[in-house]
Amino acid sequence: MRKRYIAPLIILCAFTGTIQLKAQAKYSLDDCKKMAVENNRTIKNSRLEIEAAKQTKKNAFTGYFPKVSATGMGFRFNDPIIEYTLPGGNLPVYDGNPAKLPGATQFAYFPDISLSLLDKANIAAVTAVQPLYAGGRIVTGNKLAQLGVNVNHSRLILSKSEVLLQTEEQYWGIVSLNEKLRTLHMAERLLDTVYKQATDSYRAGLINRNDVMKVSIKQSEMRMSRLKLENGIKLATMAFSQHIGLAYDSTMVLADTLVISQNPYEVYMDADQAVINREEYKLLQKGVEAEELQTRLKIGEYLPEIGVGVGAVYYDYDFSNNKGTSNTMVFASVKIPISDWWGASHAIKEKKFKEQIARNNSQNNSELLLLQVQKAWNELNEAYKQIDVANETVAQAEENLRINSDNYKNGIVNISDMIEAQTILQQTRDELTDARSGYKIKLVTYLQVTGRYEL
Repeated sequence: MRKRYIAPLIILCAFTGTIQLKAQAKYSLDDCKKMAVENNRTIKNSRLEIEAAKQTKKNAFTGYFPKVSATGMGFRFNDPIIEYTLPGGNLPVYDGNPAKLPGATQFAYFPDISLSLLDKANIAAVTAVQPLYAGGRIVTGNKLAQLGVNVNHSRLILSKSEVLLQTEEQYWGIVSLNEKLRTLHMAERLLDTVYKQATDSYRAGLINRNDVMKVSIKQSEMRMSRLKLENGIKLATMAFSQHIGLAYDSTMVLADTLVISQNPYEVYMDADQAVINREEYKLLQKGVEAEELQTRLKIGEYLPEIGVGVGAVYYDYDFSNNKGTSNTMVFASVKIPISDWWGASHAIKEKKFKEQIARNNSQNNSELLLLQVQKAWNELNEAYKQIDVANETVAQAEENLRINSDNYKNGIVNISDMIEAQTILQQTRDELTDARSGYKIKLVTYLQVTGRYEL
C-alpha cells in the first residue's frame, strides 16, 4: 500500500519545487540600478531642485519686461481743503456801453456765495515702467539663474553616481556572500565524506574515537558558520531591497556572477583629463563663476538706473462740473545712488576677496580630485593582481588537499592534517571570492572618479 503513494508524492514534490523555482525573482545588476535610480528619494529631491531652479530662471527672465502697477485711492476730509466765501452786493447793470459803468444808476443785487472744494475724491492710476539700464543686474541675475539650473543638474548626476555605486557595492556584497555559502556547502560535503571514512576506519579499529570526534566538531563549526552566513545574506538582502525600493523577498536571486571581464588597462584614462570630466570639478568652476556674478550684482547696485514709462490717471472730481475725468502721461526716470558710493568701494572689495577665495578652493580641491583619481587607479591595479594571487593560492590549496587525501587513504597522515587541508581550501576560495568582488567595486569606483560611471 505504501508504494502506491510514493510515486504521486515524488511527482507532487517535484511539481511544488518547480513552482517555487519559477516564483523566484531574478534581478540583474542593471535591473537593480534602474530601480535604485527610480526609487531613491535623494534623486527625486534632486530632480525637484532642478524644477525649482528652472522656475527661478523664469522669474529672473521677467526682469526684461515692463513693470506694470495699479494704484487706487479714495479720500474724504472732515473739512474741505478749499473753502471760499464771495460776499454779496449790488452789481451795476451793464447796457453794453463801458462809459456808463462808472455812473450807473441801476443795480442788480446778488447774495453771498460760499465755495467748498476737494472734500472727497476717488483716484485710480496705472503705470508701466520699462527698465532701460539697471547697472547690469537684470542680465547678471539671469546668468545666475541659469547657473543655478546647471549646478542642480550636476548635483543630480552626482546623486545618481553615488546611488549607483552603493547599489553595486551592495549587489556584489550579496553575490559574494552567496558564493561563500556555495563554497561552504562544498566543504560540508567533503567533510561528510571524511566523517564517513573516519567512522568506517574507527569501526575497523584503524583509528581511535578521538579522530572521529575531531571531524564531528568541525562539522558543528561549519553548521554554525552556515547559520551566520545565511543570516548575513538575509540582512544584506533586506537592506538591498530597501535601497532599490522593493519589498523584501526571500526568494530574490541576483543573476550576475563574479566573472572578471575587464582588466584595468581597458578602462585607463589620463588623470588630468579624468579630473576635467568629473562633475565635482565642474561644480568647482561654477562656484567661481557664481562668485564673479555676485560681484557684478553688487557693482550694479551702485550704478544708475534708467527707465521710461507711461501712465493713466482717473479721478472722479472735477472743479468745473464735479464729473470724473482722466489723463495720461509719459515719463522717464534716472536714479543715481550718490550717497552709497563711499560704502560701495568696501563692499566690492569684499566680493573680490571672496572671488579669490573661491579660486583658491577650486585649485586646491582640483588637486585633491587628481590624487583621488590616482589612488583609485592604484587600488584597481592592486585588486586585479590580488585575483591572480588568489587563483594561485586556490590551486595550491586544491593540490594540497588532493595530496593529503591520498596520504590519508594510505595511512600516511592523520585526520587532523586532512581537516586542516580542507579548511585551507575553503579559506582560499573565500579569499578569491573577496578578491573578485573587491575588484568589481574598485572598477566602478575608478569609473566614477574618472567621470564615466552612468546608468
